[in-house]
Amino acid sequence: MKQSLQLKLHQQLTLTPQLQQSIRLLQLSTLELGQEISQMLQDNPLLERLDGEDSFDGPSGDTPADETARQERDDVYEEMAWGDRAVGPAPDEDEDEHGFQQAESTNLRQHLAEQLGLTALTHRDSQLVAFLIEALGDDGYLTASLEELAELLPAELEVDPVELHTALGLLQSFDPVGVGARDLGECLWLQLNTFPKNTPHLEAAKTLVREHLTLLADREYGKLKKLLELDDHDFMQLRQLITSLEPRPGAVYTQTDTRYVVPDVFVKKVKGLWVVNLNPSAMPKLRINEMYAGILRNNREGGASLSTQLQEARWLIKNVQQRFETILKVSQAIVDRQRMFFEHGAVAMRPLTLKEIADTVELHESTISRVTTQKFMMTPRGLFEFKYFFGSSLATEEGGAASSTAMRALLKQFIDAENRANPLSDSALSELLGKQGFVVARRTVAKYRELLNIPPANQRKSM
Repeated sequence: MKQSLQLKLHQQLTLTPQLQQSIRLLQLSTLELGQEISQMLQDNPLLERLDGEDSFDGPSGDTPADETARQERDDVYEEMAWGDRAVGPAPDEDEDEHGFQQAESTNLRQHLAEQLGLTALTHRDSQLVAFLIEALGDDGYLTASLEELAELLPAELEVDPVELHTALGLLQSFDPVGVGARDLGECLWLQLNTFPKNTPHLEAAKTLVREHLTLLADREYGKLKKLLELDDHDFMQLRQLITSLEPRPGAVYTQTDTRYVVPDVFVKKVKGLWVVNLNPSAMPKLRINEMYAGILRNNREGGASLSTQLQEARWLIKNVQQRFETILKVSQAIVDRQRMFFEHGAVAMRPLTLKEIADTVELHESTISRVTTQKFMMTPRGLFEFKYFFGSSLATEEGGAASSTAMRALLKQFIDAENRANPLSDSALSELLGKQGFVVARRTVAKYRELLNIPPANQRKSM
């Protein structure tokens, strides 16, 4: 084979460090962006934050546009009924709002260990109960069998399941009532044992939770009334007794991390138009440190490291500003497309795709996907992630298309207004949606009902 040299031309896309940083900042949430900038402020002396400022303007202060945006935000805050959603920066971990140090919360195992320390037991029994405490789940249940747990102990201790059963009985006498149960029926039965013996229908309730709990879950009320020999009134009292019990006794001691959401933009109607403004408090105001920049200007020799950090600082300031400009552009395009949602609610949502927004703002679909992930807008109708406004289309009788989000909202309205004694089947819901112009099959209704975490008709039926 004869060797030869050939000259070819081809195009190749190379991601520069600046472009890589721009892409990474764009896909971060507001809280993640704050953490990223805090780290960069520590690593780069050429970069500094303007204290007390919220936007990207120079040190001279807010511009009229900033003041207008802040006023729009304050107006939205005044108009909104916030409900229970936590919005805003996370509070300090060490102090509460009054400046006092918060007491460390006690988890379930610590609570049980404290009771064990106050119980007069032999050393062996105490060790076995402590072993069972460590085997509990966060909900207070003992999921492993006593035989399995006995095999985990050293053979020289000669612990058998019978001895562990005795230790389990001691554990089940602790607070909260129901802890140490091996299933839901046992958990409810342990709680019923603490009720006074003259409690109405107590024995029937114990029988139900130990033998017929599946029928109760399936809402087979007719069968239960025959099995327990109760009329409608007595069965209603029995249900109230059982529903007053706690199915997860350890839940009160479960520590959960609160997720705080900071809105990136605010939406408000101004002179008949829906206008989007950036959230000034979510926009860090950055600038170049003049002292270090002056040192670099006066001493260019040996300042390679400072020159690199200066360039990185300029990149960051530009990329952060570009990030918020892109978010504003995309969010305004979304609001323009979904104007009817802001006027009339979810039932008026129109189908929307990433490509439609990408074509409008002249950006790639992948960029729109990054912008709409973990970004939130505060509106008079609540706080929504950008992705909420995108949805697939469904055919209508007129040959047009409607949003699946609108169909789900309408489906929920039908179910909320139904007669609980005779709930609507999926077929009936399909017919009702058909009267509203939606062409949907029964299986499609079932799919969206499950997405809404709504049980089927037989499980929605009540007395």
